[in-house]
Amino acid sequence: MSISIQTRYSSHPEDFSIYNTDEIREKYLLEDIFVPNQITGVYTMEDRLIVGGIHPVDKPVQLETIDQLKSPYFLERREIGIINVGESCIIEVDGESISLGRKEALYIGKGVQNVVFHPASDGRTLLYFNSAPAHCSYPTRKITQADAETVTLGSLENSNHRTIYKLLVNSVVKTCQLQMGMTELKPGSVWNTMPAHVHDRRMEAYFYFDLKEENVVSHFMGAPDETRHIWLKNHQAVISPVWSIHSGAGTSNYTFIWGMAGENMDYGDMDMVKPSELK
Repeated sequence: MSISIQTRYSSHPEDFSIYNTDEIREKYLLEDIFVPNQITGVYTMEDRLIVGGIHPVDKPVQLETIDQLKSPYFLERREIGIINVGESCIIEVDGESISLGRKEALYIGKGVQNVVFHPASDGRTLLYFNSAPAHCSYPTRKITQADAETVTLGSLENSNHRTIYKLLVNSVVKTCQLQMGMTELKPGSVWNTMPAHVHDRRMEAYFYFDLKEENVVSHFMGAPDETRHIWLKNHQAVISPVWSIHSGAGTSNYTFIWGMAGENMDYGDMDMVKPSELK
């Protein structure tokens, strides 16, 4: 079987406050997302989002069902969003071949039975995905950066000059509850999602990439008045519960993918926290 998904349970903010470094990394960090010829990831009880990577190297990889779902095929009751962080590749969706370029997204709705990921010619197919429960079916759709709702925020003076590409949001494509997008930091900028925020209506996951081997990101999480951090390398992800802030600063600029699941599809639904209020 070419798919391996771990289960991780949700946690209470009072418990989180006493976790040590190893416990925080064990519960929230996804380190080895890309395994050759495998689909790997985590089924988190935080809104039952599945977070993971797909890395076909020298043979196609099929999206098979997993034991946690108790369903005959993976997307019987789910939707999935895929963003390509490697080379261009072909994805088969119920027999239709779709070419997906670097930093392009693909939405596949509930009810699709056969999804196959084909390797790029150089074996550098790296696909990051989020999958959420779905109550109805929407059509498969490819979304390019040109299709995205785009906004540029911040400034170089504040080290947070960045462009946000809203790829899988309800102003661009119909989904049930899944939202995904990508934020690119400009050279010289390192801070993301600052001022920080929380949103009780949905959880979030971050995936960091475009980092050179010697660079890292310190991702901040926890309740606004009792924060912690996790150090992440290139091609690693972190799970953020609804009660947690999600922000970060790197030793260089980088790109990250944000994905959300929950009951509110309003991208702007955020409870902001001033930097001066963080502890």
